[in-house]
Amino acid sequence: MGDLRVDTISPATLSSTETDTKFEKISIGQISLVAVEPPVLWKKGGRLLSGLLGLNVLLLAIVLVSSGAFYNVAVVEREVLSLLCILMGLTGCWMTVYLLWTAKKDHNTSLKDSHAGPIWLRVGLAVFGVCSLVLDVLKIGKSVSLAHCESPIQIVHPVFQGLFVVLQTYFLWVSCKDCVQSHMNLTRCGLMLTLSTNLAIWMAAVTDESLHQTPSGNNSSGGHRIARAGGGSDVCACNTPVCETFQTGYFYLYPFNIEYCLFASALSYVMWKNVGRVMSHHSQHTHHSLRPHRLFVGIICGVGVLVAGLGVFIVYEINVASEKFQTQALEMFYIFNIVALSLMSVGSLAGSIIFRFDKRDTDSHKNPTRSLDVALLIIAALGKYCISYFSIIAIVATSPGYLINHLNLVYSLLMIVQHTLQNIFIIEGLHREPFSSEHSDPHSSIAYNDKHEVYINPAVTIPQANQSEAEHGHELDSNCNGIIAHSIIKNTRAHWRRKAVKEISLFLLISNIIFWIMPAFGARPQFDNDLELKFYEESMWIAIVNIGLPFGIFYRMHAVASLLEVYVIS
Repeated sequence: MGDLRVDTISPATLSSTETDTKFEKISIGQISLVAVEPPVLWKKGGRLLSGLLGLNVLLLAIVLVSSGAFYNVAVVEREVLSLLCILMGLTGCWMTVYLLWTAKKDHNTSLKDSHAGPIWLRVGLAVFGVCSLVLDVLKIGKSVSLAHCESPIQIVHPVFQGLFVVLQTYFLWVSCKDCVQSHMNLTRCGLMLTLSTNLAIWMAAVTDESLHQTPSGNNSSGGHRIARAGGGSDVCACNTPVCETFQTGYFYLYPFNIEYCLFASALSYVMWKNVGRVMSHHSQHTHHSLRPHRLFVGIICGVGVLVAGLGVFIVYEINVASEKFQTQALEMFYIFNIVALSLMSVGSLAGSIIFRFDKRDTDSHKNPTRSLDVALLIIAALGKYCISYFSIIAIVATSPGYLINHLNLVYSLLMIVQHTLQNIFIIEGLHREPFSSEHSDPHSSIAYNDKHEVYINPAVTIPQANQSEAEHGHELDSNCNGIIAHSIIKNTRAHWRRKAVKEISLFLLISNIIFWIMPAFGARPQFDNDLELKFYEESMWIAIVNIGLPFGIFYRMHAVASLLEVYVIS
């Protein structure tokens, strides 16, 4: 069954159109529901072909990047960076052709998915793109400083990446809402190549940044095997202050580059899902608007958590390297996380309970953007689940009596609880119909606007007293007053539920920012607290953290975008 539209048609009109399009007519009174069944297009073949293309490209990149991270594998940076340059070049050529093609044939992209690429997601992509450009400039500066011993590909790669970031940001900004209706197989393959390229760049950046944060293992049994970050050379080393400044700077910018690749991958995937999609009236309607509201509690609590977290993070980074203050720094870090995660868990639970009493309908319409958001929330949370469960098993099995290990146990348990409750709250919010303050109760004769002014709904008639029946006037006045009082109470409750959800969304949004900042910029209590390192041994625990932590970092930034969506819908 295709999209539904409400219309009244005559038999003559129906007979003239039934040869072109199949109709199924259901009459209700004078209104006819006509189901239009568009021509069925087989999408599976194009999606399968493009999916296999993307999978093979991605697997090739994964093998090269992961092999280049080890000293005892004969894959060096030249092969890794050359592959990335080739992928970025091919993807850049396809995006250029697409932009030129759509500029000449506007009718091919006349259909848009208004839910795809909301403004805050595109702004986030642009901000992370600017930071990625700065990273590329710093990489070029470092490579030029070491031009006497490094391969020329070290200079070519950041130049390619800078051009790729500029072109891709523009491409996604202007095209992310497109529902392409012609050359669909070619478009699907191009979008899947774009997706695979971004994931390959993401994996290279994650490998480089994670191994940079990994404790040096030159004296361990396994650490020397993974000391080369992303295929980096061990021959050249910075020996000048300028070179060291460039190197330190771009390592601090890696989190922004990592998030840029993931944002671009998400937008590319939604475009790929929308190829050949015919939008319904509901799909074309958008509720993406940010209107200021008088909200205080959520902002104040969220900013309080953010400021406190920044202070704890700075003190932690300064003191954790000192043997004298390391224990105190870890205890302070765990205590802050326990308090903040507890508040976030309570807020998520309260929001989920509010949704249970919310009378808004569930939005069950097809929405690739929302489906991707939900899938990424669940998949990304698995990273922190994995690390937390490994920590819990290690702590319980060894039964340590120190305070720091008890705090670590509580921290790991709360991390699981907070992720679970927050996911429930976000998914519930994303599947709600946008709140309509103008008609909170369609059967009530009383309605309200955003300023809480009362007016009469003309769709519902209140029986008026006949002048010849004056004796019933008092009774009718009482009934009207009762209807108004009941409606005011009902609307007030809905207003407070709506405001509470907005407050909770803002609090969780700001709090998730600090939980992204701390691990993204170097907070690694998993390595500073050596209990898990001793229990699982260094090689296994480093692998667990370096695989799970990038997903946990991405979860926080994706949760910020999803919570903003919940805030707008509410």
